[in-house]
Amino acid sequence: MASSPCRVLSVIPPMTQLNTPYPSTAYLTGFLRSRGIAAFQEDLALALVLHLLSPEGLKAVAAEVDALPAKKRSLAVQSFAAQKDRYLATIGPAIAFLQGRDSTLAHRIVGRHYLPEGPRFASLDVYVDDQGGDPLGWAFGALGLTDKAKHLATLYLNDLADVLRDAVDERFEFVRYAESLAGSQPTFDPLANALAAPPTLVDELLEQLTHEAITRHRPDVVLLSVPFPGSVYAAFRIAQAIKARHPHITTVLGGGFVNTELRELAEPRVFDHFDYVTLDSGERPLLALLEHLRGERGRQRLVRTFVRNDGQVQYINMMEADIAFAEVGTPTWDGLPLDRYLSLLDMLNPMHRLWSDGRWNKLTVAHGCYWKKCSFCDVSLDYISRYEGASAGVLADRIEQIVRETGQTGFHFVDEAAPPKALKALASELIARGTGISWWGNVRFEKTFTPDLAELLADSGCIAISGGLEVASDRLLSLMKKGVSVDQVARVTKAFTDAGILVHAYLMYGFPTQTVQDTVDALEYVRQLFANGCIQSGFFHRFACTVHSPVGKNPEEYGVTLAPLPPGDFAKNDVAFIDPTGVDHDALGAGLKKAIYNYMHGIGLEEDVRMWFPFKVPKTTVRRDRIERALRERG
Repeated sequence: MASSPCRVLSVIPPMTQLNTPYPSTAYLTGFLRSRGIAAFQEDLALALVLHLLSPEGLKAVAAEVDALPAKKRSLAVQSFAAQKDRYLATIGPAIAFLQGRDSTLAHRIVGRHYLPEGPRFASLDVYVDDQGGDPLGWAFGALGLTDKAKHLATLYLNDLADVLRDAVDERFEFVRYAESLAGSQPTFDPLANALAAPPTLVDELLEQLTHEAITRHRPDVVLLSVPFPGSVYAAFRIAQAIKARHPHITTVLGGGFVNTELRELAEPRVFDHFDYVTLDSGERPLLALLEHLRGERGRQRLVRTFVRNDGQVQYINMMEADIAFAEVGTPTWDGLPLDRYLSLLDMLNPMHRLWSDGRWNKLTVAHGCYWKKCSFCDVSLDYISRYEGASAGVLADRIEQIVRETGQTGFHFVDEAAPPKALKALASELIARGTGISWWGNVRFEKTFTPDLAELLADSGCIAISGGLEVASDRLLSLMKKGVSVDQVARVTKAFTDAGILVHAYLMYGFPTQTVQDTVDALEYVRQLFANGCIQSGFFHRFACTVHSPVGKNPEEYGVTLAPLPPGDFAKNDVAFIDPTGVDHDALGAGLKKAIYNYMHGIGLEEDVRMWFPFKVPKTTVRRDRIERALRERG
């Protein structure tokens, strides 16, 4: 161990996002530098994908494919093997195009004779018009050549991701990489077995990239921030590589996954790879840890930190106030290759594409959630429960500093729910300063968002808003303690739409006591919201009960019984429950997802919602003009 550790490297492990850096390292690096600490950052998720999706990377993939017996080759692998030379010739230009470095290539891509096409291109068949014309013509008539090419190039990359999964590493995905090894996994055994197994081509490349980053930055401390279960395995692989060659480097694990799933960590084997595991906002625990490593603070004075002591896991938490949100400093993207991120276009819906298309500066308007009542949410955890804001002046200063640094004016406010008061003040400040940014973020659809406020937000640069409608049922919204009604959501979302702001609705199914009738009625509300121009995009996800949510803590209040958690000393988050309604929510979910996919493309909006289910469901009890009437009664 270096006697006075002062160089800190924060790493984004695979896989997070490919279009923009995950913001945790930017926040930590900006904060540490504001305290005079030499801090650096690397995005190994992007680096790994760019190396795999290069001529050299695909040659190595082709060698793995050649070694695969014919009977084990999936359709994606067969297609790749048959078109290998075309893939090798086009991968470099295709990546450059998606990075925005070669826009004129769009002309060749849309001709459909340049990029090799595999099974993923079958999805285009759903867009063929009745006249047998261009499959994408209707969707891109107004959007243009580049977007069409971007969608085709994204399908091309998705084909290659399937080849990597089927021929190289069965766990590989662009987002949920090896997710099952970590998510709500009570035992460390699956992860330990995967780490002990011979490395795949992907593992070897990640190890190489790790050592190159260590050589570049010569850190004393490496921070690995894991926001999702799909980035845990790679984070452990990175730490494993560091410990094997650089045992003196201190490795620290933190991030959203740790904060939700490892709060009761008792597995000593985690510390074969990580020296410390920290919980919740990282600023205060990191300052305490760096002081400890410099010999300025005893081990028992660490903050929210797990360590291994005599073979047992010990949690140390000396009570110290967190760094105020207004004092955490401005995030910095210095050191990240902002010109190498990939603008992908998975879905043609103009709102839905924001998550994968374009490089957004991610920023938080406030820490935590000002509402913190929703019964499905982890309201007991720090990232929700500790609400702190900053003045509009401080936020505007951060925005202007980030624009100066990155040269890019797009912002994604990543709050759980950005507070209306703070957004109003920030919008007024941005307009007064003439700060010409574009921004989008997540809100609660509450009545505070009047048409006037929606117009103000649009004037300040707001282009899109997402928010939780969850289950479109007043009974269930009340049970959820959501604090909104369906009629209110209709009026608020229409106010945003009328102001020229795109709206995405988070939707939920399978909530405790939700019946088949509730589900059909909720889908009818959603259909009407689309048909009346209230929302332009949505996503249905299955309700999951977590141990930190009000449902998980007081299941009897929601009419359900929790199943016992399996024994284990690793991850703990999702908990199974028994709902007396006995509804097959998985079967309903397939119909809901099919419906929402079509609604986002303007298809089937006049049809009876029962058409989306392959089995008999009851007729909706909702009047067909319910949302229209709610909008008329806005005043």
